Amino acid sequence: MTTSEQPSPAPGPVRPIALITGVGRSIGIGAGIARRLAASGWDVAFTYWTPYDRRMDWGAEPGAAASIAKELAEAGARTTAIEADLSDPDAPTRIFDEAEQRLGGPVSALVLSHAESVDSGLLDTTVEAFDRHFAVNARASWLLIREYGLRFRSAPGTATGRIVALTSDHTVGNLPYGASKGALDRITLAAAHELAHLGVTANVVNPGPVDTGWMTDELREALVRDTPLGRLGTPQDTAHLVGFLCSPEGQWVNGQLLRSNGGAAS
Repeated sequence: MTTSEQPSPAPGPVRPIALITGVGRSIGIGAGIARRLAASGWDVAFTYWTPYDRRMDWGAEPGAAASIAKELAEAGARTTAIEADLSDPDAPTRIFDEAEQRLGGPVSALVLSHAESVDSGLLDTTVEAFDRHFAVNARASWLLIREYGLRFRSAPGTATGRIVALTSDHTVGNLPYGASKGALDRITLAAAHELAHLGVTANVVNPGPVDTGWMTDELREALVRDTPLGRLGTPQDTAHLVGFLCSPEGQWVNGQLLRSNGGAAS
């Protein structure tokens, strides 16, 4: 696991710290969320894993982590980028240690936007692929939430902690991804109850069809036809909702699975 960081901005009001996973590409949903939170007054630690992008069709984006970190710093955020393999069960503890050490305080918001996602169905999914999806999408999410719960403390009677996880309703032809995201939903919604005494809210967001470079032309056209607003979602659309959930105004929304998908047919 490696890290990089940008110079801290001039001293000012203390900013809360958000930890965002899955910020490996500048056009991704994770990067959109990081930009929104940085602009909203958060300092941001984020994770990425270049080997995953390399084996996907879109390929790795050279220098993406440094470029995103530079953007966040220009928005006034202290930031650090942490390269971490979330299939490693020891990674969550190291990520939190690094985020706290680099940014000088505890993490207040945990946003889970990482994913292992390789298309395969009931008959052609391998055991190795199934296990890897669950290790990254479900087990790592549980371990990150657990680590967050073990460390987070808020003033009595306040609800300042936030957990937001990104999910999907994919099933057909996407068995290991969809099944592991279903497990992620249950883990996150359990946190809304089990961590309530800490002043933490936990919600799941389904961003619907967002093209970050993985769609074919045919799929893109079909999804646009099935969406009442006549367009695909953008990372900014998801970021707006996550930003609200992480804000003081969003504290009454808890234990929910929210569909931010433009009304797309499921």
